[in-house]
Amino acid sequence: MKRQFRNAGFVIIGLMLLISGLAMVKLLPDSQGLLLALPYVGIGLGCGIFGHGMGEIISQKAIKNCPDIEKQIEIDKKDERNIAIARRAKAKAYDIMIPVFGALLLTVALMGVDLIIVLLLVSAYLFVVFYGLYYRVKYDREM
Repeated sequence: MKRQFRNAGFVIIGLMLLISGLAMVKLLPDSQGLLLALPYVGIGLGCGIFGHGMGEIISQKAIKNCPDIEKQIEIDKKDERNIAIARRAKAKAYDIMIPVFGALLLTVALMGVDLIIVLLLVSAYLFVVFYGLYYRVKYDREM
């Protein structure tokens, strides 16, 4: 029951963001600076949050009358093999993200984009790298 209310909340919040973004696009046609991008960020977040909430509600309704399918889904989620596969896929994605993100940073810097944007991207890149390093050291100490 708690998950159902949470998913309904996601649907409502997503719709509110979507509607407010669309309203801002219509009501503020000559906006500048932050107000130029804010409506589209609201639309994007609204669509994503609404889609997530509706997807969860629909999947709950679909398996509501089939307890055997629901039990199989729970087993698949907790299966050690599936967890290991998911973790390995995340590790591969991280391994390819580091050089791709570095190349993107170099490209953006050479294009002459504003310094604040380059510094924001560099700080996000370093955050991810140091986050990975922190957990590497943590797991090395544990094992």
